[in-house]
Amino acid sequence: MIPTKVADTTREGYVQNIIDAYRSATPEQVARGRRWYATAHELAAMLADGETRKGAGVIAALSANKRWSDNVRLARGAFKIGRPSGHFRDALRKAERIMRGDDPEDVLPMGLKTGHFFRCIADPSDPDAVVIDRHAHDIAVGEIYGSRERGLTTPNRYALLAHCYREAAQRLGELPSTVQAVTWVAHTERVANTATRGPIESVEIGGRTYYAPPI
Repeated sequence: MIPTKVADTTREGYVQNIIDAYRSATPEQVARGRRWYATAHELAAMLADGETRKGAGVIAALSANKRWSDNVRLARGAFKIGRPSGHFRDALRKAERIMRGDDPEDVLPMGLKTGHFFRCIADPSDPDAVVIDRHAHDIAVGEIYGSRERGLTTPNRYALLAHCYREAAQRLGELPSTVQAVTWVAHTERVANTATRGPIESVEIGGRTYYAPPI
């Protein structure tokens, strides 16, 4: 695992890795990354009958350790029958509280990935939120960790990498979430069909295609 505190030169290296990854993306990858959270925002609104924050919260709560198709299936099922199912207890409890009307920000771990995933979906224009998953980590540190532990449940390590994405975004003139999404698309397509990641997933709902999220 990388340290939770690093030298300025190391931090700058992380920022430059992110910038290089962003600039390596093809125009199609940039376009897909730019629109991902906006499309997910529409999906959240559709699933929750216009209550976008609720939909985003349930999607985020049920996202842990799930493929995108399973994440969407669980969220759709929860709203269809009025209760979540098919996940571990903590995720179900969080999703149920949000469905009952609790604010997702009072339920989700807002300083970590799940909370930032909610924020990015609920408000794609959020100037601060950025999802740091294993791929975002590997992009920043410039190394594919594979099955090695990254320690992203440690708040200070998460905050360090989130800061690097925000700094890269500022230099690129983009939102942090956009930089993360674009670099995620480019990175995962490079490692698709390898031991690190299988084929890029998508699901069809109401005639629209929702690609696997940048988490």
